[in-house]
Amino acid sequence: MSDLTRDDVAHLASLARIELEPQELDRLVSDLDTVLSHVAQVQQAPTEGVEPMSHPMPLVNVTRPDEVRPSLTPEQALAAAPLAEEQRFSVPRILAED
Repeated sequence: MSDLTRDDVAHLASLARIELEPQELDRLVSDLDTVLSHVAQVQQAPTEGVEPMSHPMPLVNVTRPDEVRPSLTPEQALAAAPLAEEQRFSVPRILAED
């Protein structure tokens, strides 16, 4: 077990800008201590000769070639728009500028 204290958890919460009630601090001391114990156990796994990897399964990025294909002209794309301005859709403002 680690030497995690209630003050340590309160400090971590303040760094993360999380407000915790006193009973939550008490519960999280135990929960975080359990997590740290599991991390310590995993760190003891024999890793000699194991190549570092980002994922346990071989991954291949599925992409397609970027090909130029026919598409709509700006006029065609905006043909059914209720409002258009400078070859763009014009929409009503919903947020005030601050």
